Amino acid sequence: MRPLIIFVAAAITNNFILTYFLGLCPFLGVSARVSSAIGMGFAATFVMTMTAIITNLVDHLILRPLHLEFLQMIVFIFVIAVLVQFVEMVIKKTSPSLYKALGIFLPLITTNCIVLGLALLGAMRNYNLIENTFFGFGAGVGFTIALLLISGIREELEVRDVPKALKGAPITLIIAGLMAFAFMGFSGIISLQ
Repeated sequence: MRPLIIFVAAAITNNFILTYFLGLCPFLGVSARVSSAIGMGFAATFVMTMTAIITNLVDHLILRPLHLEFLQMIVFIFVIAVLVQFVEMVIKKTSPSLYKALGIFLPLITTNCIVLGLALLGAMRNYNLIENTFFGFGAGVGFTIALLLISGIREELEVRDVPKALKGAPITLIIAGLMAFAFMGFSGIISLQ
């Protein structure tokens, strides 16, 4: 039951983008089209889930037994970089159009604070492997949900009459703020502790 609670909390009540404001660069940069948002969401979910699994194993089997916890950040960044390179190669090979649509934002997953935040929070909360896997997958699903919501709204706004002063980035930031307020309504229902 606890892994399911961790999943729901990471995806909805403690959504990394709309609660912690982590991962805003791809959130704002790739959300212009639903098709790009879907691709980025799947790629980020895969990276986040695999990061949660691998960093948990490295942390519990290597770093903690050898009292090398001070190396967590460096090791976690290395794991993330390797995973993102793998995902980038697979997407480039299997879907060149998606690779082109994601552009610079795909390699930016490596430096995306949402992935590193996930790894560090999982270690800080001392989740076991199952809990951390659900945490990583839930965070990825939450990232995808937020991307799909804002991309759908942004596509709809392209055909609507938006005041000239609000077109582009201003309306996107206003929408992101309103989405964050909406997701704050879920806070307190389930907590990640």
